[in-house]
Amino acid sequence: MGHEQPGLSTVRPEDSRFGLDDGHGAAGGHHGPGKQGFAALALGALGVVYGDIGTSPLYALRETILAATGGVENAVVPPTVVIGVLSLILWSLVVVVTLKYVVLLMRADNNGEGGILTLVALAQRALGRNKSRTALLLGMVGAGLFYGDTVITPAISVLSAIEGVKLVTPVLDDYILWLASAILIGLFVMQSHGTHRVATFFGPIMLLWFVTLGCLGIYHIADDPTIFRSINPWYALSFFRDHAGVSLAVLGSVCLAVTGAEALYADMGHFGRGPIRGAWLYVVFPALWLNYLGQGALILSDPSAIDNPFYRLAPQGFLLPFVVLATVATIIASQSVITGAFSLTRQAIQLGLLPRMEIRHTSEQTSGQIYVPRVNLLLLVVVLILVWSFRSSSSLSHAYGISVFGTMVVSSLLASIVIRRHWGWSLPATAAIILPFFLVDVSFFSANMLKLFHGGYVPVLLAMGLTLVMWTWMRGTKILFDKTRKTDVPLLELVAMLSKSPPARVKGMAVFLTSDPETAPASLLHNLKHNKVLHERNVILTVRSADTPRVAEEERVRLARITDDFWRVDMVYGYMESPNVPKGLAMLRKQGFKFDIMSTSFFLSRRSIKPSPQSGMPIWQDNLFISLTKSATDATSFFQIPTGRVVEVGTQVTV
Repeated sequence: MGHEQPGLSTVRPEDSRFGLDDGHGAAGGHHGPGKQGFAALALGALGVVYGDIGTSPLYALRETILAATGGVENAVVPPTVVIGVLSLILWSLVVVVTLKYVVLLMRADNNGEGGILTLVALAQRALGRNKSRTALLLGMVGAGLFYGDTVITPAISVLSAIEGVKLVTPVLDDYILWLASAILIGLFVMQSHGTHRVATFFGPIMLLWFVTLGCLGIYHIADDPTIFRSINPWYALSFFRDHAGVSLAVLGSVCLAVTGAEALYADMGHFGRGPIRGAWLYVVFPALWLNYLGQGALILSDPSAIDNPFYRLAPQGFLLPFVVLATVATIIASQSVITGAFSLTRQAIQLGLLPRMEIRHTSEQTSGQIYVPRVNLLLLVVVLILVWSFRSSSSLSHAYGISVFGTMVVSSLLASIVIRRHWGWSLPATAAIILPFFLVDVSFFSANMLKLFHGGYVPVLLAMGLTLVMWTWMRGTKILFDKTRKTDVPLLELVAMLSKSPPARVKGMAVFLTSDPETAPASLLHNLKHNKVLHERNVILTVRSADTPRVAEEERVRLARITDDFWRVDMVYGYMESPNVPKGLAMLRKQGFKFDIMSTSFFLSRRSIKPSPQSGMPIWQDNLFISLTKSATDATSFFQIPTGRVVEVGTQVTV
């Protein structure tokens, strides 16, 4: 049985239809920068935005140098290789993170919000209704790849941190997988309690982490100061000239240093453009750069350190607390991408790409702190499967880059649409600004495709499966809407008929939810057909999604009188907001409309959907769509309507 799903295939405010929830961002979300000080917001950004990229030194340089040596751990690494690889990592941070995300993409905001689905919303608005399918399809692919990143990040981050215990005591080597699994299970279990209780500690801990990274890097740069030659980009370019045979493999590992760059853009609405940029330029980038320089200098002075250059930076007496600090940092990094997945899920639901799901708010003060039980469980299962299948962070690194740079390629394509159509730049100017970034992204993505059969298939299969699910849901809801519309009765025509021959009246108010305010809701027709009564006051309610993150309270609800006993109510929510129908109706009191929840009944349609060979989709896709409708969260919970005030009417329809 599937609830009537007010289909949402576009985010244009004039024609988008609500059936879904919104998405606020990752842990510790805010309604924008607000009145907090710049330093406080920058500190918060360290804990939420930079966890992923901040823990990349754990494995990025090691894996890149191993790729340059063909995977031979005990091979003698020439100094030119170390310097060339380090130069590649440094300039990847400059070009991909600093120039593309910090300087360019953070300008492409939707009322202060960022992220790949924000780019979809902006591109759709710029292209118009008839041409926006390409942008929506790109958004599906990008979202699917982001989920791949979401399951790989916790697995590789926690594994790489726990692997440091081998240096403390080899006795624990056999328990690494069990320790990692226990930490991951605890991490996912705690999601249901919300992050607000520990969010205030995230920023200071990550600040300590970045200060430690920088200090340890400075401590070891003196081991071989020639490492400063890596600042010259010529060494990065000459590496490709001198090592053409392994250059693609190396490029596929360099990408590990920029994982998490998407978070800078996605979480922009929580902290503001300025604090995120400030945190990157003054804390994160210098700390990462110094740490990579220190690792490189250590390897130049002691080639045996290649087995784990990150942990070998720590003095012997400091190793155990350093492992603990790294583990905490990776948990924070994992926390940020998990809550980012919750946010993306809520936005995808809002855009009509996924069925309704239960979304719980874990903070009374911050609407962005949410918990999606179904997504949390699925992520945990997949993450544990990855940990026990790949068994080491080194093996798991092969699965990482495809999802990260696949998402970046999609973001570049969407950004080109936004810059050309939304910003109004000329074609040559758009090409000049986007083409270099696109070529870099494609180069990294192509290099990572070499790992396709060595673990890279994981994010590809995930992205393909999720894209298929989203495409099926979007297509199925449109077919369902078109089919039911053929049998719809115009609302004004029905109201005129009822005025001429009114049925029996009952006291109170009835609210009929519908996705199309021009036609009579199926629940209204069935109530008249079977109960043969009409309430004294009747409201035809449509809840829509705007293509902006939030809607001002004064624009939330609009009331239009049809007759003395029929009204139309239009309720609008941004794609970063949660719909609350009773609260929205209560706002009508300011317009003189009487609303009492205790004398109001809400009527919803519950559809039983059957497959049809003539639906326009293959039977297997029909069955997939039907299973998705069955999994959809109850509309009563979704719209936050008291269960005791709801009446559901069943109908059967083929799709």
